[in-house]
Amino acid sequence: MGVVLDRDFGYVTPENDFKHSVIHPRPGVWDWEAGDAWIKHCAEQDQVIRLHGPISPQASKWAKADERTPEELTKSLRDFMTALCKRYDGVAHVKWMDVVNETVAHSGEWFMPKEGTGEWENPWPLIGFDETHPLRPPLYIKMAFEIANEHAPNTQLIINQHAGMQDPVWEKIKALVLYLREQNLRVDGIGWQAHLDVGWEKKPGNMERLHALIAWAHDHDLSFHITEKNAWMKRKTDTLEDQANTFAAIFRALLEHRENGDVTWNVWNISDATAWQHQKGWEGCLFDRNFEAKPAYYALQNLLEHPPPPLTSTDGQ
Repeated sequence: MGVVLDRDFGYVTPENDFKHSVIHPRPGVWDWEAGDAWIKHCAEQDQVIRLHGPISPQASKWAKADERTPEELTKSLRDFMTALCKRYDGVAHVKWMDVVNETVAHSGEWFMPKEGTGEWENPWPLIGFDETHPLRPPLYIKMAFEIANEHAPNTQLIINQHAGMQDPVWEKIKALVLYLREQNLRVDGIGWQAHLDVGWEKKPGNMERLHALIAWAHDHDLSFHITEKNAWMKRKTDTLEDQANTFAAIFRALLEHRENGDVTWNVWNISDATAWQHQKGWEGCLFDRNFEAKPAYYALQNLLEHPPPPLTSTDGQ
């Protein structure tokens, strides 16, 4: 895997190694080993880094424990975010930080805590909500951006969100960006975790909504990032060519907006052998289980070598 990473990619997003769960698993416990190793390796390979998901549902089990108080969670968030920003801001090849990750459920409601310490739940809203604003955003989001604004002046600060193109999700994210800017906080971009099924681009409205979201971001002086791209082959009828078409359609849309604002592209996991859904038998990566490139890899390569004409600022809306 390391050979493929260094041969084919100039932009690296470590999956978990900069998250709260790894770096600050309990009060008084810190583990920077994995994060520091990535910083060193990427410097040696001339790769840029995205610090992914500092404040997210992938919090420590300590933070997710049902007995945690708002005061305990506030201290843990502040300690972790401050230390993370101070350690890595100013490192030349650290370009972006996903300050908050997965703040909105697919229904458009805020992503809330659940009982227990399962992976897919978010303890941070227990800190409270801004009851003075009609959006009523969880306080942890503003808190995380306040710390990042203060201690990460050299890093691009991103809101990262997992979804398809559901209108309620992205309307909430847009409102959140505007809310944070009302608080005089810097927000530099929107990230989209595009874990999609093969054929997603063929469903009515999906591509139109994607173009509109990218255009909205650029119109509001925001960069747009596809931060976690999969095209899942789940059905026996799905083909490698279908997968290549899905990857290519979304990559083409991103490239078409390249002259209206900053865009970035990041796949999620390198090979089907190690992808986060491999235990289900899903295959969603550019490389197969033997780390051989698939047709999707060559489809993206062709688009980089022969990019589509750029859209004007009003196209695609």
